[in-house]
Amino acid sequence: MNYQQGLVSIVTPVYNAERFIEQTILSVMAQTYTDWELLLIDDCSTDNSGKIIQRYAQQDKRIKYHRLQKNSGAAVARNTAIALAQGEYLAFLDSDDLWIANKLELQLFFMKSHDAIFVFSRIRMIDQQGKILKERIPIPTIVSYKTLLKRTVIATSTVLIHRTRIGRFSMPLRRGGQDYATWLLLLRRTDYAYGQDECLVEYRVSDNSLSSKKKNSIQQVYEIQTQDEHISKVQAAFNTFCFCLYAFKKHYL
Repeated sequence: MNYQQGLVSIVTPVYNAERFIEQTILSVMAQTYTDWELLLIDDCSTDNSGKIIQRYAQQDKRIKYHRLQKNSGAAVARNTAIALAQGEYLAFLDSDDLWIANKLELQLFFMKSHDAIFVFSRIRMIDQQGKILKERIPIPTIVSYKTLLKRTVIATSTVLIHRTRIGRFSMPLRRGGQDYATWLLLLRRTDYAYGQDECLVEYRVSDNSLSSKKKNSIQQVYEIQTQDEHISKVQAAFNTFCFCLYAFKKHYL
């Protein structure tokens, strides 16, 4: 498939996101780099998410709304967006996160200057009201497949992929952890993901993300490593332990 040169296709799954989706859309519309399309895939929301998105889609033809026929999870929603995307580049943005205004401009420059295929950046953590929880979270300059097995360092809303160089891909059909599984998949195709030491994304911490959601994430890491990556249970358990230590440090220290 011939992708549109210079176009960034932004993948955003949406489910009952009416509280924050307008802010998320506006952060994309404010980008200094203007050659983008925003693909918002509604996973059968029961709130006003669809109405909010369609209002903005009528104002800006770069905003594209698609509603799934049945609730299928974030992986299906993201894969639907990837299949519809026309851009040379793929970016990911969760429906409650925010981009700073020159995120795409800075990241495309960084990608070209490093001849990179897969890049990500730092985040700033914010709460439900937009208050800063943590200003600076360090990231490594490069991340290999082996590094990612032990560390949670790539935030989904910071990722930019050079699509024509990485090749066609889709996210594993998991209800949870499909982003982590995808980064592992992509790092088997390229040596490194490059970390840009600039805060380009405001990552919103949800009210339930410090309890059962964290336990689910730990289980998903172990399952992905043993089931998808075919890593031994002993090695996967050790990797998951290291993963937990880093996650704790990132959130609390």
